Amino acid sequence: MKVLVEADGGSRGNPGPAGYGAVVLAEDGETVLAERWEAIGVATNNVAEYRGLIAGLRAAAELGATEVDVRMDSKLVVEQMSGRWQVKHPAMKPLAAEAKDVAAGFDRVGYGWIPRERNKRADKLANDAMDGKVMPDPAIGAVPEAAEVSGGASGGEPATARAVVTERPAKSAAHVTAPPASWSGAEGRPTRLHLVRHGQTELSVARRYSGRGNPPLTEVGLGQARAAAARLSTLDGVAAVVASPLQRTRQTAGEIASALGLEVDVREDLIEVDFGEWEALTFTEAAERDPEAHARWLGDTSAAPPGGESFDAVHRRVDRFRRELIAEHGGRDVIVVSHVTPVKTLLRLALGSGPEILYRLHLDLASLSIAEFYPDGHASVRLVNDTSHLG
Repeated sequence: MKVLVEADGGSRGNPGPAGYGAVVLAEDGETVLAERWEAIGVATNNVAEYRGLIAGLRAAAELGATEVDVRMDSKLVVEQMSGRWQVKHPAMKPLAAEAKDVAAGFDRVGYGWIPRERNKRADKLANDAMDGKVMPDPAIGAVPEAAEVSGGASGGEPATARAVVTERPAKSAAHVTAPPASWSGAEGRPTRLHLVRHGQTELSVARRYSGRGNPPLTEVGLGQARAAAARLSTLDGVAAVVASPLQRTRQTAGEIASALGLEVDVREDLIEVDFGEWEALTFTEAAERDPEAHARWLGDTSAAPPGGESFDAVHRRVDRFRRELIAEHGGRDVIVVSHVTPVKTLLRLALGSGPEILYRLHLDLASLSIAEFYPDGHASVRLVNDTSHLG
C-alpha cells in the first residue's frame, strides 16, 4: 500500500516552545488516514521537523504501508534524509538515525520538498500542538482502528486507523473513586464499566482482520488474560463479568471471573464487528481486494465490508447492551470483556462524541479502560488503554 506523509514542526523562539504535526494520506493525496501532533517542550525548529517526520513514518507503518512519499517544507530534513546533505549537528544525528531506522521498514521511501503553503495540514497540526491542543488519541495510530485489525489497528487485530489516545495510566484503576459532583454536575452513583479487550490470538500476531472468526488465545494471550485478572481481582463488589460469545473473549473473561469467584455472563451484543469477506485478511489485502469499498469504510461508519456489518450497526447494538446492563446493574461495577469496536463504542457513548473517535482511539490487547454512566444522564471516562498490568 502506498501512502503520502506530510510533516511539519515549529518552534516559537528557536529554541522555544515547540511542536510537530504529521498527516498520513491515501495515494489520492486527499483522504486522511491518520493525524498526529504533539508539543515537545523547548526545542529548535529542526528538532521539531524531525520529530514530525518520525511521527508520520511511524503512523504510516502502523497502517501497513509499504511505500511512502514524504512531503515537507524543511529543506534541511529532506536533503539529509535523501542523503544529499550530511547530518552534522549533534542534536540532529540521533533523530536522523531514528528516522532512517523507521524508514528502513518500508519497501520504498521518497522525500520531496514543498513550499509551506502546500503543507497547511501538517502546519496546522504543529501549531495546534504549540497552542496546547491535546491529541485525543496519542499513540497516534494510523490505521482507522475503529475495528480490530489484528495485532494493531487495534493493537492486535486488523489495523484500521490507529487512533490517538495518549496512554496515561491512572494510579490504580482498581480503586477509582467517583468524580466530585461539583466538577461535572453528575448526580447519583454511576454504573462503572471496566472495559477489557481480549488477549492475543494468532490472528492478532498476523495482524489480520478478526471479527466473527473464533480463534483461541495464544499462550501469550492467556498470560495477558491472567495479568488482567490479577489486577481486577482487587476490586470489591463487582456485580458481573460479561463477555462477547467468541472464544477469545470468553477465555479472557473466564480468567477474570475465576479470580473474582463469578460466572461469565455472555452477551451477543458484545460480539466484534462482522468483517464479512475481509475476515482473516490483512489491511493491505482487503484494500487491494476491494479498493473502493475499503476506502469508503475507512471514513464512513455507515459503510460495511462486503457481506459484513457497519460500525453504525455495531453502535446500535452496543448502546442497547449498555441500556440493558444499566437496568440490571445500575450503580454497580461491571467488568465488560469484548473487542476493539464494542469497547470503543462504549467509550464513545460515555464521551458523547461523534463517530470519528472510532478512528482515533487505540486499544492494545488486554488493555483496560473505564467508563461511568450516571443515572441523571451524565457520563465520564476515567481511563483509556491502560496496560500497566502487563508489565
